[in-house]
Amino acid sequence: MNDLLKVKNLNIEYDSPRGGVKAVRNVSFTIEKGEIFGLVGESGCGKSTTAFGISRLLRPPAMITGGSITLEGLELTKLSDQEFDRVRWSEMSIVLQSAMNNLNPVIKIQDQLIDAILAHKKMTIKDALNHAKYLLSLVDIQEDRLRSFPHELSGGMRQRVVIAMALALNPKLIIMDEPTTALDVVIQSGIIKKIIELQKEFGFSILFITHDLPLMLEICDRVGVMYAGELVEVMEREELLKGARHPYTQGLLNSFPPLRGEKRRLKGIPGTPPDLITPPPGCSFHPRCAHAMPECKISEPRMISDNKGLVACHLYSKGAEKIDDNISVTS
Repeated sequence: MNDLLKVKNLNIEYDSPRGGVKAVRNVSFTIEKGEIFGLVGESGCGKSTTAFGISRLLRPPAMITGGSITLEGLELTKLSDQEFDRVRWSEMSIVLQSAMNNLNPVIKIQDQLIDAILAHKKMTIKDALNHAKYLLSLVDIQEDRLRSFPHELSGGMRQRVVIAMALALNPKLIIMDEPTTALDVVIQSGIIKKIIELQKEFGFSILFITHDLPLMLEICDRVGVMYAGELVEVMEREELLKGARHPYTQGLLNSFPPLRGEKRRLKGIPGTPPDLITPPPGCSFHPRCAHAMPECKISEPRMISDNKGLVACHLYSKGAEKIDDNISVTS
């Protein structure tokens, strides 16, 4: 086995006056060493909540209500806060989508990097400063920017500083929660190229989270699709490029224009995501699915594994007729 991270039957809820919001429901996936694994889905599907659960950044009223998260065999859900502090940054780090919200606006970049380094490593301030210079060089930022405040940097530079901070202790896993969402397409392209370059150089694994499925297909080895707090499909990138199987994944692909090939009319997914306090019975996607069958309204589909990947859909249960309008993507 070459698994680095194992998430099994993860459940996360938000307490509310109306009852528990079932934000993540029985989510299971693995990330191998050196792999880029993507989580994609509409806003509110549970992607970021999953990432925050893995990295222990959930705050009340959010809570993990069940499941297991292991990093190289270490059960993270059983660790105390002090024990997890030894894992954070040294074994696992996170890059969030808005760098300006993650950097202290009144502290210079060098002080923030040095504080992060010294919090986990015993070294002199001089050595920590040299390491901070090295980290900035990895993301193509000149060392004189160490003396800048965050507001003196562009959005792309701030995001690269956060990536440099995530690399400070050479972690085995980096969680990237929509790291390019707030950036324009040119800067976004540069950030993505730098992420891929660093991943190849240092060999860390990435959990890459976004709502942009075409972007994910450019960089990820495997893709997991989430809907209404559940994982509905997991496929290798190459298989997903040939054609999606779950109707929701097909809907996501239909809503983006192809980069190459013939033009086609875009189609949105009808309806809206369900209320996660009282999700619909059966398959959560059936109220919006053009292929829904009577069974879809009664029982939840189980995750089925085959040579193409994993899919949770009654259309792929035994005896069910498979849909024939798979959407393919030209890379």
